[in-house]
Amino acid sequence: MVSGMLSEEMLTKLSELYKMFGDKTRIRILCVLLQKESCVSEICSKLDMTQSAISHQLSTLKASKLIKSRREGKTIYYSLDDEHVEMILNMGVEHIMEM
Repeated sequence: MVSGMLSEEMLTKLSELYKMFGDKTRIRILCVLLQKESCVSEICSKLDMTQSAISHQLSTLKASKLIKSRREGKTIYYSLDDEHVEMILNMGVEHIMEM
């Protein structure tokens, strides 16, 4: 799909996208959400991390449009934004397993 040189704007956007995958905590959160939609407390429990740490990373992932949220009463549930996020994670795992 990538043919020739990308514009500076596209290079910047692509670089920012890949930076999101450069943090182990964010990848761990994405892996939890890959399994099922979850609220902050569920993610905290699975990753044995504080709510503050998880909330900060969820905010970063949401701003990058890698996850989305929905409210049910007082609870906010998070899930992967679309199938592309799952594809990126899977392709990354496949690539490192070939090394």
